[in-house]
Amino acid sequence: MSNDNDDATQLGSIRHHMNKPQQPGNPQARPAFQAPSLPTHPQEQSGDDEGTVLSAHNANHYATNTFDADDEGTMLSAYNAMPYRPAMPTVPTTQPLKAQPAQPVQMRQPLPQSQPIPAAASQAKPAQPAATSFMMSAPQADITEFHNQFTKLVDSVSQVVVGKEQPIRQCATAMIVGGHILLEDNPGTGKTQMARGLANSIDMSFKRIQFTPDLLPSDVVGVTYYDQKNSEFEYREGPIFASVVLADEINRASPKTQSALLEVMEEQKVTVDGETHAVPQPFMVIATQNPIEQLGTYKLPEAQMDRFLIKTTIGYPSHDVSVSILKQVNVTDRASTVHAVLTGNDVLRMRAISETVHLDDAILEYIVRLVEATRHNERIQVGSSMRGALALTRCARVWAASNNRGYVVPDDAKQLAVAVLAHRITLTAEATFAGSTPELMIKQILENVPAPTVGVTA
Repeated sequence: MSNDNDDATQLGSIRHHMNKPQQPGNPQARPAFQAPSLPTHPQEQSGDDEGTVLSAHNANHYATNTFDADDEGTMLSAYNAMPYRPAMPTVPTTQPLKAQPAQPVQMRQPLPQSQPIPAAASQAKPAQPAATSFMMSAPQADITEFHNQFTKLVDSVSQVVVGKEQPIRQCATAMIVGGHILLEDNPGTGKTQMARGLANSIDMSFKRIQFTPDLLPSDVVGVTYYDQKNSEFEYREGPIFASVVLADEINRASPKTQSALLEVMEEQKVTVDGETHAVPQPFMVIATQNPIEQLGTYKLPEAQMDRFLIKTTIGYPSHDVSVSILKQVNVTDRASTVHAVLTGNDVLRMRAISETVHLDDAILEYIVRLVEATRHNERIQVGSSMRGALALTRCARVWAASNNRGYVVPDDAKQLAVAVLAHRITLTAEATFAGSTPELMIKQILENVPAPTVGVTA
């Protein structure tokens, strides 16, 4: 029976023997103990040197029956560094050794904690939630500035229409985006006061148009007249040339007069007698209409409804707010009590900041799915257009920045979907007779379309 030194010497000779190429058809007798058949690779050192080193190492450590932690770690490190790993003699280990692919003969030590990570390793992307990659995509200083300015505007208008923060925020959002808003509610709910309060809170020009059945398009966009004193034609601007235009009870004007607003609401310009005139910036139309008293009114066409960025309602105030308003009964015109807190340049600056808010691809996919769901619903005759998807995307960015965030989350789109998409769809006759409304259909779509798990909830 051979001793440990003989085993080690035999192991070295076997290693030396297996490094030599074997000819096919000329099998050689294998030694008593079997080694796994692994492919051999050229190495930096010869088989004789490697076998001698292993023999000397085994002769030193196998001669005794005791193993300390350092000896065992050194032996296993040398064993793992070998490209060809034969069966080891009996070694007290806690886990069985597993065969690994052949590697170049080099000792690899784990990197200490104090050393920097190599450049190749730093390029690997860690597995993190998608939200962490864009939490601070927009400059935080700009977002904070946006949030403060938006809060000042909302607080100012809240002094006019008390207890209605949600519709006020929607109106402010439409102003910053550069869109238009339609206020539809019962008489006496404060539609005109809200429009005037928003206009007075911003240092910009404001004009009001009272729509009546005898109103002509030239009364809105202006007219070209002949000046006899100067013997030339001159263009006189209409009330549409203002930063904030209040179209009060817009549905009382004829469709011919309403069509005069189509160009200016979409292209921000007016064409009269072949000449194009740009309106001042920022520009916004706030239209009001009553859902009742439809006698003598004209329903807004779908093309004009689609040009409104947001359609919302104000509603009646709560009990406590009503009591508080009655305590200020001597204030007859609440809109005149507020003063400008922002300028037109501030609004343009906020618009530029909102364009830096990050939109993840999952958010864009979610908005497209919401819009497509309105087109494939059996109870919806006409779904939302691409203009609705763009409007919801732009409003979501402003909504996120107003909440002091530089990125959009699914809740931003959810909170604006009804106000942005409901007036852009047309229900079937069966759905209308069944009592469904566009607002209820959008809420049902929000429940059916799964929202992505991007970022955090608002």
